[in-house]
Amino acid sequence: MSKEKQFVKEITPQGEDFSRWYIDAISKAELMSYSPVRGCVVLRPDGYEIWENIQRELDRKFKETGHRNAYFPLFIPESFFQKEKEHVEGFNPELPWVTEAGGEKLEERLAIRPTSETMIGHMYSNWINSYRDLPVLINQWANVVRWEKRTLPFLRTTEFLWQEGHTAHEDEADARKETMQMLEVYRDFAENFLAIPVIMGQKTPSEKFAGAVDTYSIEAMMKDGKAVQAGTSHYLGTNFAQAFDIKYLDRDNTQQFVHTTSWGVSTRLIGALIMVHGDDRGLALPPKVAPTQAVVIPIGPSKTRDQVVPRAEEMFYELKRAGIRVKLDDSPDQSPGWKFNEYEMRGVPIRIEFGPRDMENGQAVLVSRVTGEKRPVKLDDIVQEVSKMLDEVHDAMYNNAKTFMESNFKAFDTLDEVKAFMGAQRGFVLAGWCGSDVCERQVKEEAGATSRNIPFEPAEHKTKCLVCGEKAKHTVVFGKSY
Repeated sequence: MSKEKQFVKEITPQGEDFSRWYIDAISKAELMSYSPVRGCVVLRPDGYEIWENIQRELDRKFKETGHRNAYFPLFIPESFFQKEKEHVEGFNPELPWVTEAGGEKLEERLAIRPTSETMIGHMYSNWINSYRDLPVLINQWANVVRWEKRTLPFLRTTEFLWQEGHTAHEDEADARKETMQMLEVYRDFAENFLAIPVIMGQKTPSEKFAGAVDTYSIEAMMKDGKAVQAGTSHYLGTNFAQAFDIKYLDRDNTQQFVHTTSWGVSTRLIGALIMVHGDDRGLALPPKVAPTQAVVIPIGPSKTRDQVVPRAEEMFYELKRAGIRVKLDDSPDQSPGWKFNEYEMRGVPIRIEFGPRDMENGQAVLVSRVTGEKRPVKLDDIVQEVSKMLDEVHDAMYNNAKTFMESNFKAFDTLDEVKAFMGAQRGFVLAGWCGSDVCERQVKEEAGATSRNIPFEPAEHKTKCLVCGEKAKHTVVFGKSY
């Protein structure tokens, strides 16, 4: 038995210590292991397969909207970061530098990629000459490094996996259309693939991406009431185009700067879906992203094993041919009860129980990870019934998460009310804001909450700033975050 399995014998209840629950759940379910490098984790097969399923679906969506994949270098010359002042100021505290290679000191320091706007801007300046070259719609699947002071597996690590889209356009209208299109792709993916309800909106100036004109985000609520920024899309204007001289000859034969965008999500989504859906039994994985969607477990006396297991194998292969990610656990070394608990802890959406009596009756019993419902179904209908329950599990997970978010989302008028709420409860707050950095900073300092975004569709519109009482310029979502 490994040291990790000896250490994580039970899962801490969420109500006792949510952070401890999270570490226990992802460790016991073998999604990741800590590496010897501070802030870095190893994604084990189940954890990486979740990422592969995320990647596969998003990649399909990106290509449907005309984007293509490319790959850019991991190392970025220091001089590139000096070209866009706001960008370098935003990332400098998190940058790791390579100063020596091959036993010799480098003439110019190389940053290990924190994001690729600078490198891609340099390349676009070589590739783009005419309006006929536009738009450029490129995405990159890559790893990035940010030297985080506080780390948490999946949610905030020194090295993580992500995708970053980088596009160039003729004008602001086209670039802004791209920015909003990709934000909608993220919203649709979060809600319809990961079963995570999100709040779409625009970041305040202090929270926008370094170097962006405008940043937009989708925000999700975890079960401890904290926020996770689940995806961002940035309109960069001509900031990077001017810094890297990305010009094109327009239709009137005049030199113009391109308008650029960038957008991305990361392995943070894995942490988010665990914190949104998990419970005291462990993980609860949305069916569309789960490495194993259904597990077949033969049950009954050992003397019936020779009859039950071959029929269970037939069921397994039938489901597999239908494209369902299914596992058959016919190991005689563990009891059915142990297996039930094990696969519940691992978050498998459906358990299929199959014993001698079921075989006689031509049925199997489906058990939902989310509702616990036990449903006898005919073997002849097994593919249809498993598919149906997978859809039901997704819907139940989404509705549960939406109900939780709505019940922990309050609207207040004053900072004192927000402070009392944040001190006693968990969740998000909707409040008015005058647009002043001073007032926004005061909310952070006194209530410990940051502005998450200015929602496109707030439940209500606030008229006064929660801090100064002046006329509100925006209605803002505030919350504590990871």
